[in-house]
Amino acid sequence: MKRNIVVEEITQIPVEDREVEIVERKGIGHPDSVADGIAESISRELSKYYLKHYGRILHHNTDQAEVVGGQAKPQFGGGTLLEPAYILLSGRATTRVGDERIPYRTIAKKAATTFLKENYPHLNIEEDIIIDCRIGQGSIDLRGLYDTQKLLANDTSFGVGYAPATETEKIVYETERYINGPLKERLPELGQDVKVMGFRDGDRINITVAVAFVGKNTPDKDHYLSVKEELRDTLENFATQFTDREVRYFINTGDIPEESVYYLTVTGLSMENGDDGSVGRGNRVNGLITPYRPMSMEASAGKNPVTHVGKLYNILAFKIAEDIAKESGGDLREVHVRIVSQIGKPIDQPQVASIQAIPAQGVSINKYRSEFVSIADQWLANIEKITKMLVNGEVNVF
Repeated sequence: MKRNIVVEEITQIPVEDREVEIVERKGIGHPDSVADGIAESISRELSKYYLKHYGRILHHNTDQAEVVGGQAKPQFGGGTLLEPAYILLSGRATTRVGDERIPYRTIAKKAATTFLKENYPHLNIEEDIIIDCRIGQGSIDLRGLYDTQKLLANDTSFGVGYAPATETEKIVYETERYINGPLKERLPELGQDVKVMGFRDGDRINITVAVAFVGKNTPDKDHYLSVKEELRDTLENFATQFTDREVRYFINTGDIPEESVYYLTVTGLSMENGDDGSVGRGNRVNGLITPYRPMSMEASAGKNPVTHVGKLYNILAFKIAEDIAKESGGDLREVHVRIVSQIGKPIDQPQVASIQAIPAQGVSINKYRSEFVSIADQWLANIEKITKMLVNGEVNVF
């Protein structure tokens, strides 16, 4: 059956050329990202278990993890955890096949624990965290639809993607990855909870960074302030590889040194002291929050990677948009992709795959129309590739 893929030219100012742009990224240690990461880890481990024992991924949606902050007393040179953070694992899974009961809660708690250990080195999992698993059996109608094994959409939903990334988007995304990557060895004072907000005003880009400091690695306030200054200078130099615009960084602007108020933590995570998190409240599947771009509000982390279009279509829309932007070779300023499903219909046959393009001056999209349709058609025809990438951890969802 021929797929309904619609290509149209739109007339609007590309985000890169607008006077104002706002971009946000919540880093790996933000409570919302903690919830996303745990939910996705559980889905991945359940998928692997199902594949190993039953030859296919059984129905599940583990996209309801909640992080409830604890209590801490941070201080320079150390600090104390007073109350552990509480993590609630909820959602649905296939819990039984015939007479065989699946250890789904054991799998879920192990996946959550492994994710925490691998990503948060200052966290004592046994003492600082309570993990409560309340995952249960899925609803009969959705399990029945899924068990047809015909790859039918289990929801009427849509996915959104765009390309190419703007300079501000690149800076915001890479800033967090740099702080939580190469900079950690050089600046061990920095924790994993990092939030980056980019605001471009014409040709000036202001980047506000909130980064938790680890008390045991920060001996006193003078050291703290020195590291803040070093971090700012390092990041401003780092940003020059992404833009010729003026970039200014502002670090931990909530600090009030004269009142001894600093962003200091015991574990490098704000969830140690009352900051809560939920799946889907943070980054979209491209790792950013972009109010000047088309976005889906779908919580993708933890949803099943086989038929849940709220997950698959968002990833797919970005893949299609990125390939179209590359194919155009600079002839497109922007491309927006939206794909909408209908519950019970094949996931490779959406109601529509809409491709909207803003061409460069003097360019007609008619030159590329057939190529754009072909790119979208090929991705939809091979949508199971997204499933494999998700199970293998080759694509992120936050």
